[in-house]
Amino acid sequence: MPVYPFNIQVGPLQITGYGIMMMVGFLVGGWLIALELERRRLNRDYSSDIIFAALIGGVVGAKLWYVVLTQDPGALFSRGGLVWYGGFLGGVVAVLFNGWRLGVPARWTMQIMPPALAAAYALGRVGCFLVGDDYGGPTDLPWAVAFPRGLPPSTAGNLAAFHVVVPAGLDPATVLAVHPTQLYEVLLMFLAFTILWKLRTKDWGTGALFGVYLMMAGVERFFVEILRAKDDRFFAGFTAAQVMSVTIVLVGAMIFLKLRGAGQAPTAGYLSATLGKTVK
Repeated sequence: MPVYPFNIQVGPLQITGYGIMMMVGFLVGGWLIALELERRRLNRDYSSDIIFAALIGGVVGAKLWYVVLTQDPGALFSRGGLVWYGGFLGGVVAVLFNGWRLGVPARWTMQIMPPALAAAYALGRVGCFLVGDDYGGPTDLPWAVAFPRGLPPSTAGNLAAFHVVVPAGLDPATVLAVHPTQLYEVLLMFLAFTILWKLRTKDWGTGALFGVYLMMAGVERFFVEILRAKDDRFFAGFTAAQVMSVTIVLVGAMIFLKLRGAGQAPTAGYLSATLGKTVK
């Protein structure tokens, strides 16, 4: 089944499906964080502070990571060129820094964000599907998808450039059906969101839930990368993202083990400015 980019032209401005879904992801993430803050009778306004910091830090981090990978400084000023792990790290640093500036304990920021992070990531991957980016290798499965105008198109030539094995003798311009790995990630991260949403009420130490999120996100990305069409398999056949995934899983396990029995963090100051005392 061929899938073509979803774009909206408004005068000289082109709005892409990825841009739309990224915006939706931030809005849904902010809404979920606000719901959790309200449930705990904490300052609901902190959700907008988190989203603003995540947007700025995420875009900057994603751009810088892409520049490091491609050695192309000019990509800083292009519309494309975003790497998720760079965006994730940049967003985390910006959010934690902003929380520190407001006097919010980092553990509370780590506690209220995980379900929103999983949901926002899943929605962002819908955007990748809508523009034909980050797909997998060739397959004849019933749900295989071809991207004739993807980023780049899923042609035999482009897949070969990713060091993906394609049938011999094919015209490089032949468009091939591939694994829709974007949709695999959508399904897996919505499942992660569902689990995290239920686990958020567990009486663990404040911030331990972030460790669970990291482990889930790392495992999900590691296995999806096996099917991805990638040209950065530098580490004994593993991609840079897989190496980062293993690191994130280990960090997540350390955070969970350290905070699981650490009790509840204080909420005085800005975090409790609006609704007062927290509830479990």
